[in-house]
Amino acid sequence: MKLNIALLPGDGIGPEITKQAVAVLETVAQKFGHELHCTEHLIGGCAIDATGHPLPQDTVDACKAADAVFLGAVGGPKWDNLEVRPEVGLLGIRKALGLFANLRPAKLFPELAGACFLRPDIVQDGIDVMVVRELTGGIYFGEPQGQEVRDGLRTGYNTMVYNEDEVRRIARLAFETAMKRDKRLCSVDKANVLEVSRLWRTVVEEVATEYPEVELSHLYVDNAAMQLVRDPNQFDVIVTGNLFGDILSDEAAVITGSIGMLPSASLSSGGVGLYEPIHGSAPDIAGQDKANPLASILSMAMMLRYSFNLEDEAQVIEDAVQRVLRAGHRTGDIAAAGDFPLGGSKMGQLVVDELSN
Repeated sequence: MKLNIALLPGDGIGPEITKQAVAVLETVAQKFGHELHCTEHLIGGCAIDATGHPLPQDTVDACKAADAVFLGAVGGPKWDNLEVRPEVGLLGIRKALGLFANLRPAKLFPELAGACFLRPDIVQDGIDVMVVRELTGGIYFGEPQGQEVRDGLRTGYNTMVYNEDEVRRIARLAFETAMKRDKRLCSVDKANVLEVSRLWRTVVEEVATEYPEVELSHLYVDNAAMQLVRDPNQFDVIVTGNLFGDILSDEAAVITGSIGMLPSASLSSGGVGLYEPIHGSAPDIAGQDKANPLASILSMAMMLRYSFNLEDEAQVIEDAVQRVLRAGHRTGDIAAAGDFPLGGSKMGQLVVDELSN
């Protein structure tokens, strides 16, 4: 298979982690006989410096022409005071590619159980939860929204809106995701209060009839937030709207102990997917070889799984990462007392070595 990848290394540690992730991808492509073609393009602060805009049209065109997109990170204090900030580039590429679904796995390898904030008895076997968040609708985008004076008081307002097609497409993707895992899906809403959640629940139940093998459950968002901390392994896949997903995916991420280990995918309806680690640009450690490349490497595994349907290739990357961790290798963000932390380039090379064996 020919894999045509648009690389957007971006800012801060983005170029460092992208380099390590691409090295892993090249090794896997060679191992399985795939033809890999990667091109680099500008986004974020570096794009502002070079072109005056965080998302040049050349980048948009290249991403639309690619099979998949890998993003390193955008932003940093250098550009904080600009009228158009680097993050506009990230929002822009999501819109340009029609990315409506964000997949955020919260996976804690058992080897890193000591880094988790939860009790050891809860996480001794690791954590493996997938949060599927609707990305383009809901209260962040609903109209009307704004600020005005009402009865002499400054008043802000937003509108939570979903139509049935928006719910149906995210529900169907979540059911498909569950079919590739443990076939359990929990839909999170606030149907006891919100009309939009009542529609959400109705449509999800309609889609469920297409997937009789998947066990569907429902939770109100406040209870779901509590259950994620109390017993995360009761969940397999969680599907929810934009606002609730924003909160729950960050909660699921933080309980694993290090955001340096967590990948993500943003998907469209049959088009190009965008893959990125969730940790951001970390400008305080940029250029020091301290950045953990494992989230970016695991994002490449997600790319192979969801954009190319190459399950075996994705699994060998994840297995290689786990073997490196099992051997006791750690970067600074996941090191325990007494560990000797490795640089990001060394950690990436260890994964490549495992894949080459």
